[in-house]
Amino acid sequence: MALSIHVNGGTEQKQFQEPVENPEFDYSQRGQWLRAAVLGANDGLVSVSSLLMGIGSVKQDVKAMVLAGFAGLVAGACSMAIGEFVSVYTQRDVEMAQMKRDGEKRSPVVDENDRRMEKKERLPSPGLAAGASALAFSVGAVLPLLAAAFIRDHKVRMAVVVVVASVALMVFGVVGALLGGAPVAKSGGRVLVGGWIAMGITFGLTKLIGLNGM
Repeated sequence: MALSIHVNGGTEQKQFQEPVENPEFDYSQRGQWLRAAVLGANDGLVSVSSLLMGIGSVKQDVKAMVLAGFAGLVAGACSMAIGEFVSVYTQRDVEMAQMKRDGEKRSPVVDENDRRMEKKERLPSPGLAAGASALAFSVGAVLPLLAAAFIRDHKVRMAVVVVVASVALMVFGVVGALLGGAPVAKSGGRVLVGGWIAMGITFGLTKLIGLNGM
């Protein structure tokens, strides 16, 4: 009778402790996904903003800028999705192989299969990672594209693209810093300056090539 009470008490304690671990793991996973989403959106923002500045340096037609920006959005989203899918799938294969080797080295125990299944569930999904990466890139890329699409005056359009991109870069930099635990001002400034450099280089080199008649 005493033994039965002891076993039940251990079972109740185990059931009480198990739910405590899951929220911590889920929180960590959510933080990683959010940080990856911010970085993907930042890539889309910088890529398409720089592309619009480059096209705008040689062509004043709004249609040419929007088409180039849209092509950059689609190409970038597809590239991010494929790259993320291959990367995560490779990581998943490596971790699965490692788990198999670890299982072969250990002595047989009752709950070995349960532990392996739990580890498999914690591995990232390649399809989900690819979709999230493409979506994040598209969200960042669409901001400067919408800013340029509805302004006819060329100079105003270029200025609006820079302003919208700068504000969005600061927001992404601050959010990324908060998620990563980095200094907010330094991180936001670094992201902003990096975006300006990318837009400036693209604008200057494209204009130089365009003036030379290539």
